[in-house]
Amino acid sequence: MKHFGSVSVKDLYVDLEDFRLRRVNLDIAAGEYFVILGPTGAGKTVLLETLAGLFESSQGCILLDGEDVTHAPPERRGVGFVYQEYLLFPHLTVADNIAFGLRLRGVDRATMDERVAKMSEVLGIDRLRHRRPATLSGGEQQRVALARALVVEPRVLLLDEPLGALDPETREGLQRELAQLHRELRTTTIHVTHDFEEAVALGDRIAVMNDGRVEQVGSPDDVFRRPASEFVARFVGVRNIFRGEACPAEDGYSVLSLDGFEIAAVTHLVGQVHGSIRPEEIIISSRPLRSSAQNSFCASIVSIVDKGTVVYVVVSVPPDFTCIITRRSLEEMELREGMEVYISFKASAVHVF
Repeated sequence: MKHFGSVSVKDLYVDLEDFRLRRVNLDIAAGEYFVILGPTGAGKTVLLETLAGLFESSQGCILLDGEDVTHAPPERRGVGFVYQEYLLFPHLTVADNIAFGLRLRGVDRATMDERVAKMSEVLGIDRLRHRRPATLSGGEQQRVALARALVVEPRVLLLDEPLGALDPETREGLQRELAQLHRELRTTTIHVTHDFEEAVALGDRIAVMNDGRVEQVGSPDDVFRRPASEFVARFVGVRNIFRGEACPAEDGYSVLSLDGFEIAAVTHLVGQVHGSIRPEEIIISSRPLRSSAQNSFCASIVSIVDKGTVVYVVVSVPPDFTCIITRRSLEEMELREGMEVYISFKASAVHVF
C-alpha cells in the first residue's frame, strides 16, 4: 500500500473567539513523519482538526498533494484521524471497528475482510478481531484506532497525543511500533505531542507551537540544540539561557558579555543576543580540568536535584549554570551543596540567537 501525501499550509488563520491560530505556514513532504510540539493550549489540536476539516479557516489555504482542500468537507480530504481517547464504538467488535470507514465508502465485503485482516496483522491485533473494545488494554485499543484510520489508505494520518493516555511501559512500546509502522507504510504522518522525548524519537522534523503560532520548524537536532527563540529554548529543556552582548574576538570566536562575565562562543551575530547552553554540554569536575574547551570556570554548587536516572546540579560562577550528570558521577565526585567545583564547555556548545 502507498499512502504518500504532501501537506502545505499557507498563512492559515483560524478564529475560535477564545483562541486563534495565527499565520501558520508549514510544508510537509510526502512520506514524512512530522511532529507538532508544544505546551497545552498552544493550538496543536486546533491545527490538526483544521487540517481534518473540523474547523473553518478565516484566511489562508490548505493543500493536500497540491489540491486545495481548504473548504472541502472532512470526508473528501482523504485523512485518517486518531485521538488520544481512541473513540472506538463499544458495541462493535474490533474487526467491525476497523472496517467502519471501509463500510462507509461502500467497499465490498470480500475486499473489506481482506484489508481488515491485513491491517490487523500489520498492527499485531489479528487475534483480537472478535473482541469488543471494553475487553482491551489501552495499548490494544490504540492499535485498533490506528488500524481503523490506516485501513482506508489515507493520504495523511493525523495523530492527536496518541500515546498520552498510556502507562510509561506501554507508551514506550507503542512508540517503537509507530516508528516501525511508518518505516513499513511510509504514510505521511502529522503527530501532535507535548513530550519532547517522544518528538525526538519519532519526528523527521518538528514544529514547535506557542499561543497559536509556529515558533520554529526544523530537524530534532536543530530544534533542541539550536532553538530559534527563548520560548523554544525553555520548552525543550535548555535551562541555561542568558542575555548579553556579542562582540567579535580573535581566532574566529566571539565573546558574549553578561554583566561583566564573558563566555566564548561561535557566532556571526553582534549586539544584544541570547545565548543558550544545554545542560549535558557542560562538564563538571571536583578538580581543575585539562581541556581544549574555551570556557572553564570555578564555581560553587547551589543545589543538587535527583531526577532518578540523572541528577541536575546547579552551580554559581556567577551566573548560575545547570549541569546534568549521572548518579554514579555524583557519588564518585562526592558532590554536595556549597562545594567548590569546576565547569567547562566548548565555544561551539553556546548557541547564540
